[in-house]
Amino acid sequence: MPTYEYECRACHHVFEQFQAMSDEPVKICPVCGKHEVKRLIGGGTGIIFKGSGFYINDSKKASSSSCASCSASKKKETA
Repeated sequence: MPTYEYECRACHHVFEQFQAMSDEPVKICPVCGKHEVKRLIGGGTGIIFKGSGFYINDSKKASSSSCASCSASKKKETA
């Protein structure tokens, strides 16, 4: 379920509401109680990686000194 951000046009209170996409938007401000709440358009959140296996060194390629084809191509360049 996404988190939506709202702003009250009367008191300028900004708040977030965790709700299903099928739920009706919030219409009443929790601070002042007026019916002037509007849903803000946000950029959303980035991707959240949880668990192991998301470090840069987990998919690191072999070093250039141990690469046989790399050393062969370097020999051709120097010759």
